[in-house]
Amino acid sequence: MGLGITAVGPGHGTTESEGGDVIATCGSARRSLARAFADRDAGPVLLFVEGSAGLGKTHLLRGLAELPETPDVARLWWRCGAAGGGPEEDEAWREPTLLLVDDVHRADEDELRRLRRVLAGMEPGSAAAVAYRPEELPVPGMPLGSTAMTYPFRLTVLRDRLAPWDEERVRRAAAEVLGGSESCTAEAVSALRERTGGVPRAVVDLLAMLREQRPAFTGTAAEVAAAGVPTRLAELVLSRTYALSPAHRPLVWAAAVLDGPAARDELIAVAGLGAVPGSDALLRALESAALAELGEGRYGFAVPLAAAAVRDAVPGPVRQDLHRRAARVLRRGQPVAWAAVGEHHRAAGEYRGWLRAVEKAAESAASSGRHQEAITLLERTLATPGIPPQARARLAPLLARNAVTGLRSDQTVEVLEQIVRDADLPPAVRGELRLDLGLMLSNQMGRFEEGWRVLEVAAAELREVRSVLAARAMAALVTPYWPGASLDVHRGWLIKASAAADDSGDDAMRTAVLANHVGLAMSWADPEAWNLVARLPVQSTDPACVRQAARGLCNAADSAVWLGFYRRVDGLLAEGRELATRSGAPYTEHSASGTRLLQEFWTGQWLGLAKRCEEFVADTADMPFLSSDAYVVRGLIAVAQGDWAEARSWLSQRGTFGTENLPVPLGATAAGAVIRLTLARQEVTDAAEQARAAWTVVAEKGVWPWAAELAPWAVEALARAGDTATAHAMVRDFAQGLGEADAPAARAALSWSRAVLAESEALGEGRPDGLLAAAETYRKAAAAYAELPRPYSQALTTEGAGRCVLAADAAGGCGEAGDGGSDESSSGTAAPAGSEGPAKPPGSACDRAATASAIAELESCAQQFTDLGAVWDATRARALLRTRQPARKGRPPGRPSHSDQLSPREAEVAQLASSGLTNREIAATLHLSPRTVEQHIAGAMRKTGALSRRDLAHRL
Repeated sequence: MGLGITAVGPGHGTTESEGGDVIATCGSARRSLARAFADRDAGPVLLFVEGSAGLGKTHLLRGLAELPETPDVARLWWRCGAAGGGPEEDEAWREPTLLLVDDVHRADEDELRRLRRVLAGMEPGSAAAVAYRPEELPVPGMPLGSTAMTYPFRLTVLRDRLAPWDEERVRRAAAEVLGGSESCTAEAVSALRERTGGVPRAVVDLLAMLREQRPAFTGTAAEVAAAGVPTRLAELVLSRTYALSPAHRPLVWAAAVLDGPAARDELIAVAGLGAVPGSDALLRALESAALAELGEGRYGFAVPLAAAAVRDAVPGPVRQDLHRRAARVLRRGQPVAWAAVGEHHRAAGEYRGWLRAVEKAAESAASSGRHQEAITLLERTLATPGIPPQARARLAPLLARNAVTGLRSDQTVEVLEQIVRDADLPPAVRGELRLDLGLMLSNQMGRFEEGWRVLEVAAAELREVRSVLAARAMAALVTPYWPGASLDVHRGWLIKASAAADDSGDDAMRTAVLANHVGLAMSWADPEAWNLVARLPVQSTDPACVRQAARGLCNAADSAVWLGFYRRVDGLLAEGRELATRSGAPYTEHSASGTRLLQEFWTGQWLGLAKRCEEFVADTADMPFLSSDAYVVRGLIAVAQGDWAEARSWLSQRGTFGTENLPVPLGATAAGAVIRLTLARQEVTDAAEQARAAWTVVAEKGVWPWAAELAPWAVEALARAGDTATAHAMVRDFAQGLGEADAPAARAALSWSRAVLAESEALGEGRPDGLLAAAETYRKAAAAYAELPRPYSQALTTEGAGRCVLAADAAGGCGEAGDGGSDESSSGTAAPAGSEGPAKPPGSACDRAATASAIAELESCAQQFTDLGAVWDATRARALLRTRQPARKGRPPGRPSHSDQLSPREAEVAQLASSGLTNREIAATLHLSPRTVEQHIAGAMRKTGALSRRDLAHRL
């Protein structure tokens, strides 16, 4: 059977979509039939086609009737059980014939006797295919009846058993019926395969129902479950059920209530039958095909969806009794399937038993790390109207604890927000719920301001009633990553949290406070931070302590990335993730993955990094805040590649949540990248405003190592905007804030910021000596970044050093170095768009060796950019090089001819244009005029045959 089945008789074709896959299941049989007709001296062939209802036997026969190798063979059809069906014995084999016999299980003894005689008379050059349902044969295993068949001499007998469709075939059927792959999600396909058992007729009928439903099917498993039972399937299973005697039907009803493979004793107990009558009822149900053996000693419906049709037909009071007995039977299992027990209690009207079973199911799932399963169960239960207050008080905290440990659910937040407003809740329960709500808002939703207020209220509510939970709320307020509260405020909460944890006497709570103390101390490079890390109880046997230790290690790894201790990160992450996995803390595992992406970016592990970021974002789509590390790293890569439109999209988190709510270090990093983009577009005033706003957030927090990724770009923005006083204040505050802290990345960034400020002032005052001093400061920063190592930052600061030396040379003269034949710019400084660069005045502030060294530095960093894949940076560095590199010896005078090939400059301009940069942005990058850029793009399009800038990207 396949899709769009119609009555196809002899002479009618079948399409590949209708039957190709089913027919392909008996390829060897088809070949045997074809050989029987190809060789008239070959013996006849008899093919038995066996398959339960709905597997496509009739459709298979129709396909066999269209064997292309048999154009001159007569086709005879015989549908058993139909009046006048089948040929007469003396006419069946008068010529080469293909006999197609369907529904043999419906034949009575007279018809079987006639069929046996016809088959016994088969002649060479003929064949027959006989199809039947094995579960409905009067004598199991004997399709032609209880009388043994007398087979002709040289007859080849074959048997083909049709099988259900696998998930791939179901997916293809869904795509065909639903009109495309949009609704064929893996979730929907898996649900279709599971509920239909892969039986083709059931798959097709259910798909037809989904196609016609309104609102339109969107591809969820819940929609598949809610679609109902196809009429054809319901009629089949109900006819088989009610063909049983009233004494035997309860066993089939029991199977419908249990809704899955069940043992004989379970079915008998749920049916309420004794051992002997129950065993007899099971035998009768199997004989009538109302039930099937699904595995050794396990029984149920061949098509799982059929259970719903039978269950709905059972009278209500009887159904409730069946569910009541099912709950008792399942409670005796080991381990107890508490979720199923709860559903049976609920269906039986035993609501107290239902809520107790739900609680046990959630606790069991949580203890084994299946937090999302517990969350789903508790959310669904608490959303049910009429839950008694006492039950809500037990279940809601359980939901909150799982949600905080597991992954986010928006519905969980909504449920908790409703419950904490319940005036009937005990204060201790309300405080606990408020605590978990605050943690979710802060850690998993990115709603820091709301989360902070909720946590403060929770700490006050819990102080008098639950010291352990009060300590937990206070510990949460120690975490410094959220915007708003200053470092001193967090230190104050640490004192309170430590005292509350000690008073509680709870080891897990002490570990939780210690984990947050680690994060706080590491953030501002407290000299005692590493000692605190060593105190984490990583060897504890208490799962609660282990979860907190895992969090502490991952917090330390994250802080180590921001501080620049990259070589220590691997060990911290490996141990932290192993503990998180062992103790069932998926949120901690995912946060560690984000830290890894940051480390890979800073340390230059860019190969495949963009894809890894995108995959992480997709994997955590239901919790976009957890993906914030990946969003920022992906944006930083896009900046370096010159894909600025993509960069802004990623840096703004693609609209998933407000960037103002990013953790402070991540927000500062994203702000630095946005400021850099704005400066590259020559929008200096906007860049300065962005710098002031971002700097205020970091300054209010007071964790100065987190200014490292913002400071160089913020200082440059203000210096270029003419606000040198604020730029100086930024550098001064940055230096004072760091003090003697051991923060390598921040110290390198401080040198970089000083170099930027020195370069800007020297350019403004026209002092070549100041440019040379700035170059030395850039080199100091580059050496610091090389030590970390941070190759991208090292290359950027090396470029700055070379740029300053060439600018000093241009300002004061430096030997006889040529311009390399450059036709656009003779200056190594960032000349305004439209300028061709200043001419070199006489005089010298540096010597040829310094200039040659600067050129070598620029060549080195250009290669570093290229190796990393930083297309925009590499192009900019090469453009700066061309302003000062000597002309190659032996080159003829005039411009080089590139015929139909792109010149190096055209290739650079085309590369930047194809990544989305405007002519103005390209001009600023390459020290060209917009007019020159326009000419290069026109040349590149002409030579490549591109029809547009977008097409140019494909041509390149």
